[in-house]
Amino acid sequence: MSKIAVISGVGPGLGAALARKFADEGCSVALLARSAAYIHHLERKLAATGATALPIPTDITDAAQVTRSFARIREELGAPDILINHAGNAAWGTFANLTAEAFEGSWRVCTLGGFLCSKQVVPGMLEKGGGCILFTGATSSVRGRAGAMAFSSAKFATRGLASALAREVGPHGIHVAHVIIDGVIDTPGVRERYQLKPNEPLLSPDAIAETYWALAQQERSAWSFEVDVRPHNEEFFT
Repeated sequence: MSKIAVISGVGPGLGAALARKFADEGCSVALLARSAAYIHHLERKLAATGATALPIPTDITDAAQVTRSFARIREELGAPDILINHAGNAAWGTFANLTAEAFEGSWRVCTLGGFLCSKQVVPGMLEKGGGCILFTGATSSVRGRAGAMAFSSAKFATRGLASALAREVGPHGIHVAHVIIDGVIDTPGVRERYQLKPNEPLLSPDAIAETYWALAQQERSAWSFEVDVRPHNEEFFT
């Protein structure tokens, strides 16, 4: 019987790579994102490969929307076995220029959204006696960064949420893990957007997705809570 995986924050980079990987491994995947156009486009591409995908436009900061979306997932696919809290929101700028609205917006997507989605899957996982919840972190999860106060604060909070949740539900068979993306993900247009050098090492979305799948398959006696991934470059090894 295929497993059911829910991915929040699906976009054309790592979110899409996660959807492809988990679908390729036989999972039925639910795709959550605010952008309806992209997740419907991705659903058609996955369906062409024979995969089962359910696109549901969702603002994961809205508790009522999240409740409705997960009710539909349970009705059409079944109770989720895997949840990937991948959605993120960054507000860049100095402390002087950062608004309260932008600061709160990052926290609502990164942390509150992860909390609301996790609330929807934990009861079913407890009933099944197992499950897996993965959180996407960043360099900013463990190191503050100038100009990224909102994002750093939100990602620190998300890491704390994941750690506390792991301690609470881990003994009941639910594997909670946090993945630190320590580098820039190679997505369409990213080199131009950030004006990166031609030889700048970037993280492959498909390679990162392999790490998420490996975490979801770990045997209970040797669970990882935190894994960091970074691109190969000479500076890291010197």
